[in-house]
Amino acid sequence: MTPKRAGAQPEIICLGEPMVEFTRRSETQDDADAALYQQGFGGDTSNAAIAAARQGAAVGYVTAVGQDDFGTALLELWRREAVDVSQVQRHETAKTGIYFIAPHPAGRSFTYFRDGSAASRLTPADMSEAYIAGAKILHVSAISQAISASACDAVFKAIEIARQHQVLVSYDSNLRRNLWPLDQAREVTHRAMRSCDIAFPSIDDSRELTGLVTADEIADFYLKLGARVVALKLGAEGALIVTADKRVNIPPYPVTPVDATGAGDAFDGAFLAAYCKSGDPVAAGRYAAVVAARTTCGYGALSTLPRADEAERLLAAWK
Repeated sequence: MTPKRAGAQPEIICLGEPMVEFTRRSETQDDADAALYQQGFGGDTSNAAIAAARQGAAVGYVTAVGQDDFGTALLELWRREAVDVSQVQRHETAKTGIYFIAPHPAGRSFTYFRDGSAASRLTPADMSEAYIAGAKILHVSAISQAISASACDAVFKAIEIARQHQVLVSYDSNLRRNLWPLDQAREVTHRAMRSCDIAFPSIDDSRELTGLVTADEIADFYLKLGARVVALKLGAEGALIVTADKRVNIPPYPVTPVDATGAGDAFDGAFLAAYCKSGDPVAAGRYAAVVAARTTCGYGALSTLPRADEAERLLAAWK
C-alpha cells in the first residue's frame, strides 16, 4: 500500500489522548541509583492512528497537546507518519501527558502524569462535524472517555456525528482501572458499544466489564449490544472475529515477544486499514494479527510496528 498524503480528507479518524512515554532501560555503570530512560510515544488511539497510516490508510487525529516540547514532538511524529494534524489543538496552559514505565520480573509498573492534560480538556464543541462526516470510520476508546468528563462527552458527540453521517464507529474497550471506578467504566463502555459498528474488546478487560468468561460468551455479548463486527483480542492466543453469520478464530502469528506495549492498538489500526480496503473482517483480522505480533518484537509501541510492505510479506508467508 502507498502511504496517503497527510492533509487529505482522512478515511479513518482517531480521537483520544496521546502521551510521551519514558521506559526505564538500565542502571548506569557509574551510579547504581540512577537509571536510563528511553523516550517514546504512547496513547492507545495515537498508536492505532500510526498503525493504520503505516498500512497505507489516510488517517487523521483529533486531540489537544500542550505548548511544550512534548506536544511539539508528538506533532512532528504524526507528520512523519503522514497522520493529518489539522484537528490537533495546542492548549495554551495545559500540558501534554507523560508516563513512565518500569519493567520488573513480574511485568511492568506505570507512573502517569496526565491529570489536567491538554487532551483531557477536549469538549463536545471541539468536534468538527465536517471533518468527522468526511471519514469512513471514527475510532475511539474507553481511555478517550476515562480521562475527564468533558472528554467523555466529546467522544459521545463525535459518535453522534458519525452515526448521523453514516460513518462507521469503532470502539476499543481498553480498561484502565486507575482512571475510573469499574461500575462507571462498565456503564460508559456499554453505552458507547451500543453505538459502535466495530467492537475491539480484549479478553481480560472484557471479563471484568461483562462478568463473562469464555471468548464466545464475550463476543456474543458485544454483538448483541449492536456491533456488526466483534474483533475480540485474545493476547497470545490470537483473536476471535464474530459477525452475525461468521465466527472465525485467528491463530497467533508466531513470534518471540519482547514487549507487548501497543500490540492491541496496532491490531486496531491495522484491522481498520485492511477493513477499509476489503470490507472483509476475517481477512482484516488475519492482517491485524500479523501487525500486532510483529509489534511485540521490540520495546515500545512503535519501534517494530511494521509498514504495509513488511506486513504483507509476512502475511503471504504465514501458513
